[in-house]
Amino acid sequence: MALELQQHPQHRFVFRKRHRISSSAQFAAVFDSKLRKSRGPITVFLMATTGPEHRLGLSVGRKLGNAVVRGRFKRQIRDAFRLNQASIPRPDNGEGSYDIVVTVRKHDPLKFEEYASLLVEAVNAAHRAHEKRTTK
Repeated sequence: MALELQQHPQHRFVFRKRHRISSSAQFAAVFDSKLRKSRGPITVFLMATTGPEHRLGLSVGRKLGNAVVRGRFKRQIRDAFRLNQASIPRPDNGEGSYDIVVTVRKHDPLKFEEYASLLVEAVNAAHRAHEKRTTK
């Protein structure tokens, strides 16, 4: 009896290179858009783009902790983004996507579920602010 891996054909939850914000110019563009929302210890910066998929960038300073602590936080945020990127709303009636940069303040570590809910709440709040800006 062989074990078979079950694949979900509807949606694969992956985080590929195309889902990352990597250059300093891309980070600067998101920060310069001046659209940010905070929830708990995390702050989300958002910028609407014409790309097909949402992208994530992480800016985590040494004040958070040592490399192990920073790495754990980044893994948890990437995983929360990966699992929730299909539910992130799209700007401009579904025609574009968002570049999202997450920063963090020093805090006691939270559970993954808490980080995921904070990320989703902050992105949704920033999306509402973006929609309010563009309808004026």
